[in-house]
Amino acid sequence: QDGASQFQEVILQELELSVKKELEKILTTAASHEFEHTKKDLDGFRKLFHRFLQEKGPSVDWGKIQRPPEDSIQPYEKIKARGLPDNISSVLNKLVVVKLNGGLGTSMGCKGPKSLIGVRNENTFLDLTVQQIEHLNKTYNTDVPLVLMNSFNTDEDTKKILQKYNHCRVKIYTFNQSRYPRINKESLLPIAKDVSYSGENTEAWYPPGHGDIYASFYNSGLLDTFIEEGKEYIFVSNIDNLGATVDLYILNHLMNPPNGKRCEFVMEVTNKTRADVKGGTLTQYEGKLRLVEIAQVPKAHVDEFKSVSKFKIFNTNNLWISLGAVKRLQEQNAIDMEIIVNPKTLDGGLNVIQLETAVGAAIKSFENSLGINVPRSRFLPVKTTSDLLLVMSNLYSLNAGSLTMSEKREFPTVPLVKLGSSFTKVQDYLRRFESIPDMLELDHLTVSGDVTFGKNVSLKGTVIIIANHGDRIDIPPGAVLENKIVSGNLRILDH
Repeated sequence: QDGASQFQEVILQELELSVKKELEKILTTAASHEFEHTKKDLDGFRKLFHRFLQEKGPSVDWGKIQRPPEDSIQPYEKIKARGLPDNISSVLNKLVVVKLNGGLGTSMGCKGPKSLIGVRNENTFLDLTVQQIEHLNKTYNTDVPLVLMNSFNTDEDTKKILQKYNHCRVKIYTFNQSRYPRINKESLLPIAKDVSYSGENTEAWYPPGHGDIYASFYNSGLLDTFIEEGKEYIFVSNIDNLGATVDLYILNHLMNPPNGKRCEFVMEVTNKTRADVKGGTLTQYEGKLRLVEIAQVPKAHVDEFKSVSKFKIFNTNNLWISLGAVKRLQEQNAIDMEIIVNPKTLDGGLNVIQLETAVGAAIKSFENSLGINVPRSRFLPVKTTSDLLLVMSNLYSLNAGSLTMSEKREFPTVPLVKLGSSFTKVQDYLRRFESIPDMLELDHLTVSGDVTFGKNVSLKGTVIIIANHGDRIDIPPGAVLENKIVSGNLRILDH
């Protein structure tokens, strides 16, 4: 046994040495103006790689997972019931809004940053975000800045667009998350030959997940700038979550805690529905709140993890974090996040892995962390064109950049919408709807195959539209489909 583990140890040391040499080679190709930040990136990658080699198997011991104590996840109603102080402006002036803007729109067939996809009345995710914060600043006469964490994929395009907000009452800052080399799944060596990310090197680099925010924000100098300006908390969320607006009640709870002891980290969680069974959940683990993601769960317990009755909530990735605490932990090198191993196959067929971390996983490193169980309306992510259909429809009304569920909708839940592969790309999706149907009374919509919708269609109850291979279905203008199954070449049956 000892001999085998010594052998393993030697192999790992050899591998780390080889990776170190490869990274040094890559660094020598950096131009002088990019040398410093490339070196920081590669050092960060080496630390992550070292931990990756040390850790084996799923990173949680299932036997130690416990339900969080009652008071560690507070209901939003209780926090809202405290009301707001008269000096809400001075509380708001302590806040910085950070949006995670590293993602591309490729899953929806778009080139460029996802945040520049039009979501509602020609407004993009970024437009809506700027409008929300501008509305806050005007209403309360405050100066809440917006910070975008870009990746090397989105930085250039985003910066070009930012000029159009020059006249807005929002100061906008950007910083870039790190750029790490992808590694060959077999050899575990970096596939990059030099620092460039064009030509054959395009696929050699990746942004290492949003857990990178702590180091990148710190390294960018912005963290210190904001602390000097007297800012105390950041509100971090995904730019494609249209429900993630600044909530004054949560902010007040952070700044004026009822027991006098401030939280360093608040995670907004919300109740699972059947659509969210894979979302990360908050548990109690070794006496601390801990985020457990599906990738960390031993295979034998995955079904239990997905159970809506045992783990009722999941992480929305809306996080409120103390700036001072980030600085302290970053300087002590004490932010501990589990490694997510993300396997990818490149266009040429090469299998690689990328090592990532998730921002919420750091919750266990902060003092006095708290979960807040928020209404579902604070989680409105747009990951697919099915989600896009919901937010473009009359289910929501738009006011100062914020979407709210229409009062005419009789139940508070969103319909379940599944659009087939003909709708995956935004431009195909837009071509298939002459206008967005009335969906106020819809419960469930499934569309598959070559289907188009005329103007002013109404969908109610459960509607299933399936065009067989080679057939095409055109839903005529003004059609009202209520509990219908439409199949083949437009036979309409009662559901």
